[in-house]
Amino acid sequence: MVRPGGRSARVQEAVHAAVRQLEAEAGRTALTVPAIAAKAGVTPSTIYRRWGDLRELLSDVAVERLRPEAPPEDHGGLAEDLRAWAGQFLEEMSSPPGRAYIRDALLGDPDGTNAGQCSAYAAEQVDVILARAAARGEPAPDVETVLDRVVAPIMYRILFRPGSLDAGYPARLVAEVIPAR
Repeated sequence: MVRPGGRSARVQEAVHAAVRQLEAEAGRTALTVPAIAAKAGVTPSTIYRRWGDLRELLSDVAVERLRPEAPPEDHGGLAEDLRAWAGQFLEEMSSPPGRAYIRDALLGDPDGTNAGQCSAYAAEQVDVILARAAARGEPAPDVETVLDRVVAPIMYRILFRPGSLDAGYPARLVAEVIPAR
């Protein structure tokens, strides 16, 4: 069992930081387990033991980078909050770094744990928006409905039909879930 904090957390942070630094300094081609280990001050066997291979390490780093840094902004109403969040989600996930993080998160994820964590991040953000709406007395769909009808179509388009994306797409999806009153 991994302890929260302690050596395990320090190793993870050092290795993650090494990946980010090497990628920024020398690009993707510099990302090898020996180079990352040297930069992080650990042995390559530490990385292999914890992550298995480079692909799984990059997946772990990507999931961490996809973690939202703050709760969604409050724009005063459910439709406004959801439109703003979905627009930002589309912008971040469809950007070149966002696409790279999605690709890394999925490629090094043999059991689906990282994909599940990414989904949980989106669900947590949506839940904050829906809880605010409930506190204001607004009727709101459940989290799964928003994930299925707003988040899933955005992710599908990012992954499989990126040429058909436009900034108005999230607002159209939200309008189908939260009709104008």
